[in-house]
Amino acid sequence: MTFALILFSLLLLTGLVWLLDHFALRAQRVVGSKEPWWVEYSKSFFPVILAVFVLRSFVIEPFKIPSSSMVPTLHVGDFILVNRYTYGLRLPIVNKKIVEVNQPQRGDVMVFHFPNEPTIDYIKRVVGVPGDELIYRDKQLWVNGVEQVKQRGEDYNFLESGLNFVHTEQYTENLTGKQHAVLLNPDMPSIHLANVDEFPLHEQCSYSAQEMRCTVPAGHYFMMGDNRDNSRDSRYWGFVPDEMIVGKAFFIWMNFGELKRVGLSIN
Repeated sequence: MTFALILFSLLLLTGLVWLLDHFALRAQRVVGSKEPWWVEYSKSFFPVILAVFVLRSFVIEPFKIPSSSMVPTLHVGDFILVNRYTYGLRLPIVNKKIVEVNQPQRGDVMVFHFPNEPTIDYIKRVVGVPGDELIYRDKQLWVNGVEQVKQRGEDYNFLESGLNFVHTEQYTENLTGKQHAVLLNPDMPSIHLANVDEFPLHEQCSYSAQEMRCTVPAGHYFMMGDNRDNSRDSRYWGFVPDEMIVGKAFFIWMNFGELKRVGLSIN
């Protein structure tokens, strides 16, 4: 059961108790007598749960970064905020869009429900939008036939799972006009063919040892991690349907292990 469903169940329960008390139980109590504890607690918690549910469902949702797939943009332990209405208002639980606002753009850092297991949320960068033709060859990205230029920066080293030291090369990639950092590990292949799943619309992609080609279907998005050689993303499990979108990540509000990251915007 997802947190949103748990929150909704609590909201429904406390709201029903409040209504029951307002229209039936109150009239049966002796004047001046104390409310039953379960009525008192429900009436106290209902407005709090309602406020949290509305904010989390339609405005802003918190999210914690669980892996290093988006390093250096996002670090393990970053607590971030996700804008729920950037890509349109959606009904809670079923995630059905009811108001169209904007569409995801290349370069956006987006949270979405993992297509293979929708109860799990993933975060990656939008690399391809509907209709895009993508090529990832020898760790170089092309979008609609245009090479996305990378500029070499300083080497970037980090600890994976607290024990494994990882050496990577850092680049600034210009993704159709939006610059962001990516990491490449010179000791890793461009793609691990053995890890490619038989995902829906797999026929839209072709693979070889050095290259992946995909055409993004209508209503879907192609996602990649900024830590390119340490990210299981659309290269391996396929496209993200529009109905799986949660929102756009925009702000780091806490990292207990790296306080200097607090207050950083996400680009």
